[in-house]
Amino acid sequence: MKRRGFLGSVTGGVVAGAAGLTRAAETDSPKAAAGTLVTTPAVHMAPRADGLEVVWAVSRLSRGWVEWKGADGATGKAHEDAFGFVPQGDRIVRVRVSGLKPGAKYQLRAVTESGDATPVREESPWKEFRSLDGKADSTKFVVWNDTHQNDETIKRLHEATPAADFLLWNGDTCNNWITEDLLVPTLLKPAGQDVSAGRPMFVVWGNHDVRGKWAFKMPELIATPSDRPFYAFRSGPVACICLHTGEDKPDDHPSFGGRVAFEPLRAQQAEWMKKVIEQPEFKNAPYRVVFCHIPLRWTQEKPKDYAGGGYDDYSGFSRDAWHDVLVKWKTQIVISGHTHRTAWIPGTKEFPYAQLVGGGPKPQAATFIEGSADKAGLKFVMKDLDGKVLQEAAFKALA
Repeated sequence: MKRRGFLGSVTGGVVAGAAGLTRAAETDSPKAAAGTLVTTPAVHMAPRADGLEVVWAVSRLSRGWVEWKGADGATGKAHEDAFGFVPQGDRIVRVRVSGLKPGAKYQLRAVTESGDATPVREESPWKEFRSLDGKADSTKFVVWNDTHQNDETIKRLHEATPAADFLLWNGDTCNNWITEDLLVPTLLKPAGQDVSAGRPMFVVWGNHDVRGKWAFKMPELIATPSDRPFYAFRSGPVACICLHTGEDKPDDHPSFGGRVAFEPLRAQQAEWMKKVIEQPEFKNAPYRVVFCHIPLRWTQEKPKDYAGGGYDDYSGFSRDAWHDVLVKWKTQIVISGHTHRTAWIPGTKEFPYAQLVGGGPKPQAATFIEGSADKAGLKFVMKDLDGKVLQEAAFKALA
């Protein structure tokens, strides 16, 4: 079966029409939540050593802030944006929390007030959060990929995924942003779950995440540490670089209708990486991992017939732009998705970075990857939804 065959069985009936999926989205959308002010969990995104960003959806014009309390008894409130306003919006509220201690435990809640003549106030439940610590001796994290709005898969992933320092959602959260109403339930309340509970979330863009006329709105809902779709961070002994591989066809492919410009974005990322890898916390990291949606290597690499409907199993576009920097940084592994087929490709002399690829959106093909690192080594374990181990990989600390 071709990789694109998944579209026939996504929960909600995509092939029976985008209408089936749109109806489900409208049920969960802010517009449909009569009388309800806050329509999603307060999602913990883009964790940092000194904080994170909290994002949630509202049904009408509202303002919001985040209150926090630390395990050490400290308390605080994040209630301002970069322009001196209290964070507000008629669809999305985003609050950046700063000033926290690295590696410390906190509880946070979002407070929302409507812009009505008589304001309505709602408080989210307190939710636990631990800030990242680049100097910690160890870290644990989890990777998802290619959920494609499959509710059964997302629910089972949510149940199977343990608490961790972070969850990295490695692209293709959706199929195609055909309506604006798909964005909120897909990204902030997927399958009705609070997927950031116990594991603050990073998002890496996939090729389907940039498809459809409403794809340009996705950045309004997704926070990253740098406010760009590529970024880097350190969690314990692991230095992570997250990259945007763009589409799986050239920018001028007629299916994109002139909407994309990923060639210059890849070049920007290459120049950005040259600076990042010289920063001490990345240059001296014991373990070095790259996350990107489309693999940079594949089991069978051959030219694609784009005019005949072909697409990239691996991103030769990105590899051409990034390979030299990745080698210079001594990248140990690249973790990807996209193919809907698991793969493990060890490093070689030509390509010293290994490639690990997760599964697809159907429950029988879905996977999650558990990563852990300490002084003994860096380890990855890929499991299916029943917990069966499909692949393991381990790396020693770099000298």
